[in-house]
This record gives sequence, C-alpha cells and structure tokens, in this order.
Amino acid sequence: MSGQRVCVSDFEEEARKILPKAVYDYYRSGADGQNTLADNVAAFNRWYLIPRVLRDVSTVDLTVSVLGQKLSMPLCVGATAMQRMAHPAGETATARACKAAGTGMMLSSWATSTIEEVMSAMTVSPGSGGVLWLQLYIYKDRQLTLSLVHRAEKVGYKAIFVTVDTPYLGKRLDDVRNRFKMPPHLSMSNFSTASLAFSEDNYGSDSGLAVYVTNAIEPALSWDDITWLKKHTRLPVIVKGVLNGEDAVQAVNYGVSGILVSNHGARQLDGVPATLDVLEEVVKAVQGRCDVFVDGGVRRGTDVLKALALGAKAIFIGRPVLWGLACQGEEGVIELLELLKDELRLAMALSGCCSVSEVSSSLVRRVGFNSRM
Repeated sequence: MSGQRVCVSDFEEEARKILPKAVYDYYRSGADGQNTLADNVAAFNRWYLIPRVLRDVSTVDLTVSVLGQKLSMPLCVGATAMQRMAHPAGETATARACKAAGTGMMLSSWATSTIEEVMSAMTVSPGSGGVLWLQLYIYKDRQLTLSLVHRAEKVGYKAIFVTVDTPYLGKRLDDVRNRFKMPPHLSMSNFSTASLAFSEDNYGSDSGLAVYVTNAIEPALSWDDITWLKKHTRLPVIVKGVLNGEDAVQAVNYGVSGILVSNHGARQLDGVPATLDVLEEVVKAVQGRCDVFVDGGVRRGTDVLKALALGAKAIFIGRPVLWGLACQGEEGVIELLELLKDELRLAMALSGCCSVSEVSSSLVRRVGFNSRM
C-alpha cells in the first residue's frame, strides 16, 4: 500500500494520472455547469459537529443492519458503471474488496462484468461479510428488464435499487467533447446484443451514452412501474433518485422498502440541491415508514457521520471507489474503504459516540447556529 494515499483526494489525484482522459472525464464530470457537483461536496461544510465529551469511547462499534443484512459499517459502495475502464478486474475486484471490508455493493446495470461473475467473485473471496444489491434501469424492453431482476434473484442479490431520475441522460459536456463511448475491448456485459451492450460505434457527434439512453431506457416511467416491478420480484425495492419530501411520501405509499436520496452524482440535472441539504426533509416526510439512504459528495469519515446524524441509515460512495480501483484494483478499493472506515471510527470517538445507534440529530448543527447558552 502506498504511504502517500492518506485521504480520498490522494486517490483521485493518482487515478487522474493513470486513467485515459476520456475515462477520467466520464467518471469525474457532472452535468452542464457542474454547480451541483461542487455543491454535493461543499454541503458537508455547512454543518458543524457538536461533540459530547467524557464518554467512554475505548470501543466504537460501527456495525449496522441494512435491508436485513449485517454490515461492518454504514458506508456502502454505490453503483458506478463500466468499472473495467478503471481496472481490468472491474466490478469483480470491487466485489472482493467489499467482501473483505464487510460491506455492501450496489452493482450497476451498466457493469462491464455480469451479474453472475460479480456474485461469484464475492462468494469465493475470503471474508465473512459482503452483500450485493442490483441497481436497475427500466428498459423499454420490459422482459429484458425483468430478466436482469430474475438473474440477480437467482444468484443471491438482496435488493433492487431502481433508478428513477434518468428518463434521459443529463448533458455532460466533457462526454460530448470527448464523444464518449466504451473502449472497444469492453461492453456492458449483462446484455447480449451490440446495441444494448453499448459496443456499437455509430453514435455520431454526441456522447454515445446519451444516445444509448435515448434508444434503450424508458422515458415514460411512472409510479405505476414501481407497482409493476414489486409484482415481479420478491426482493426489496428501493427508489434511487428522490430529492424532496413529496416524492418520498409517494414512494412510501407505493410500498418501497427504502429511498436513496440521490442526484445521480450531480450527473443529471444541474442546479438541484446537494443531497445532504434535502436529506432531513426526506427523513421527516417518511416518518420512519422506510429506510432512507443517501449518496453524493462523501469524501471523509466526518461526512458519513454528518449524514448519519441527519437520518441516513447508510451512506453510499461512488467516485472514491473508482479512484481506489484505478490506483490498485481490489487492494486499492480495500485501502480506500478501510481509510474511510477508520476516519468514521475516529470521528465517532471524538464526537462521544460508541455506536451508530448513539448518533442523532443533536450531533450536528447548521453553520451559523447560536450557542444554546
């Protein structure tokens, strides 16, 4: 392990030097002016931690239960597409790293490893932890969509995170400039036809992925499709991409098992709020009727702690995992996850929290607060 990688930004800087420009740009960029991309990170600086002292923090327990599965920490790996662009082992390396770290991984529908390969990689790797969930886009071809769900069910995935914020792809300027497409030796491995595997070469002057989404993904998605999906799977269904209380209430009314507060890594609609800024609203709206998760902008253990204090059951990270993968494959992701885990443990200890259950809203206050004295 490198002695130089002591925070997430060290991993990103190293990855930037390793990755081809078009690949780095694809992973890093947000939509349009990238204002929300910056704000996702900046939002964590709008909250102070208010520690309690003189509490026995000689042991700090990070374990949590997420969707019925015990994890070593409330930090999980979110869905990021096409991981073999970062490292030849791609998603299989990430799965093995999650097993080693004892946490959960959400596999992208747009993975460059199959649903089965990733489960096999996690199952055969050492360690007792690890859980897999499937991130799902709903395709115009509904039977194709259900085939992904049923394949995931068959091999032991534990939940379906259905993305609801992508009827069309957001405009990512770097991808348009780069005319982004999959490197020729790779494809979206869960699809058998060239058009659905994103391995064609006829995307014109736009981002190839934007054209792909227009051709393949269902833009007429509605709440009734949540009912349809629930009818066809025994797995918990979580909606990914909610940013307000009204949609959160609607999601609960449609019987979801969870809500992932997400703006798609700021890659869809620029100018929407940072996810941390709407987390409290969503948590209050659902009134404990389902679990609430969050992603976006997490770069430090203190960020994880702040999100927990604002009501998130678990926190998902995306880009940092890609940087770890690019740096050193499976070992890089393990190093990244252990770094953030250690940062979270220290932040909890210094805040006077011995377990995740002790973290509450009293631990955080908005910048500009007045002392209670």
